Amino acid sequence: MKTVVLGAGVIGVTSAYFLARRGHDVTLIDRAADVALETSFANGGQVSATGSAPWAAPGVPLQALKWLGRPDAPLKWSPRADRTQWAWLTAFVRRCTASAYNEGVSRNIQLGQLSLRELRQLRSELGLDYDQQTGGILKVAKSAADLEDLRGKLGKLEALGAKVSFVTAEECVEIEPALRSAVEAGEVRGGIHFADDESGDAHLFTAELAKRARELGVDFRMATDVTGLETNDLRATAVLTSTGPIPCEHVVVCLGVGSAPLLKPLGIRLPIYPVKGYSITVDATGTNAAPQVSLTDEERRIVVSRMGNRIRVAGMAELAGTDLTVDPRRAKAVRRALNALFPELADLPEISVWTGLRPMTPDGGAIIGAAGNWENLTLNTGHGTYGWTMACGSARMVADRVDGIAPPIDSAPYELARFGR
Repeated sequence: MKTVVLGAGVIGVTSAYFLARRGHDVTLIDRAADVALETSFANGGQVSATGSAPWAAPGVPLQALKWLGRPDAPLKWSPRADRTQWAWLTAFVRRCTASAYNEGVSRNIQLGQLSLRELRQLRSELGLDYDQQTGGILKVAKSAADLEDLRGKLGKLEALGAKVSFVTAEECVEIEPALRSAVEAGEVRGGIHFADDESGDAHLFTAELAKRARELGVDFRMATDVTGLETNDLRATAVLTSTGPIPCEHVVVCLGVGSAPLLKPLGIRLPIYPVKGYSITVDATGTNAAPQVSLTDEERRIVVSRMGNRIRVAGMAELAGTDLTVDPRRAKAVRRALNALFPELADLPEISVWTGLRPMTPDGGAIIGAAGNWENLTLNTGHGTYGWTMACGSARMVADRVDGIAPPIDSAPYELARFGR
């Protein structure tokens, strides 16, 4: 089958690979010059298969109000005369209930665990090396309230099959010795350890998998803009691009925040809004004080991951449309968070400061499956902060759907239909 995949981030490339491996004639299109140069380029690196909680949670709206006016706050909202932004915010707030949060946790962990299994199988079969770390993810807390909140989540996570344990401050140091100074300074009181989770460089992984996809015959059309879809009744017949139309029998849409404007003319409304995130990357060459285990700081809302001789620190959420401008105050806040956890790293030089747009749905879950009533359009988008975590599982579900095979997990929770459209 002539299948066209739109988007060459980690979601698009994994989708293209899984389809090509099953014998599809795959063309992959992206506006960038190479793969994974946008949202997948410099994210936090975590593969949080068992710790992927949705952002929409009880207490988040109140906390966000307290952060208003702080330029370095973990969440920054820039109000706009934009109906899409207001509609998305309204839907997000409605999802900040205990029942919706629990539903989202279940959905994310189910897909995350499938994805981790598929990732490990790919890594073994293909011999992939992408600066992966397999010592789990340690989520740490500074305040007693945050620590108690983490402890309260253990039962739910264990019931969903997560290998997770509560750890004291001393046990945090046993898992990650580089945290000793932070524990002694009272920056870390304890946390929870997701033993099965991993981390790695999503950009490097995507580039390596793209090589294998090319070997399978995937035609990469880079530096090519997707301008629309040519349709007949409820079928797409060609993808319209800046270099001409590309005939297709099936289209898989993996364009992140670009998915919604592409599909709007077809009457498909995707509840996706761009949420800007920041990362800094520092050079850890020659130091013995850098962490090996990936961490999440519950209070500062940042993640830290080791990638070879680099340390990646990522966080911040900014609702400001598609603006990718770096705000130095927010970049410095990310660096301060690293220094608080690992004061010995304060003098390490920065390699880069980066921003990217997370394609967020109001309930924090990906949209995978049918594009409304369109017969040969499949969606694989809206993964938010968990694109790298869920890429391989999402690709497996997409390949199963295109081939008419029952997926390994219930696909209904990931369908666009859950938003009532």
